[in-house]
Amino acid sequence: MRFLISLHINPAVLDALTEEEKAAIGDGHGKFMEEIKASGELITTLALADPSQAAVVSVRGAAPVVTDGPYAEAKEFLGGFYLVDCEDRERAVALAAKIPDAAIEGLGVEVRPVMFADGNLDA
Repeated sequence: MRFLISLHINPAVLDALTEEEKAAIGDGHGKFMEEIKASGELITTLALADPSQAAVVSVRGAAPVVTDGPYAEAKEFLGGFYLVDCEDRERAVALAAKIPDAAIEGLGVEVRPVMFADGNLDA
């Protein structure tokens, strides 16, 4: 089964961490990626740029309307994700619990089943 493990970032929480704590998060993600590559469960992972670099596109009439920045004002934003292929939901939850963000109050790690995919998702 395929699951999207999404990482929800709160900049205020990250800003309150020490440089050592931030480095530990990065190191933890590196170790996590090595583990799920070795187990064959990683399909892909992406880290996203800050929402200030986003563009929101809507179509009004026949013309696209583009605005800068995130879609909605919120203190949290999607920071990245892991797409995994594992046995079941319980395994996906166990994997998500290994992500360093899960141990930091104020950051979120969400596990959601993939309903369908189009195209080659093999890493």
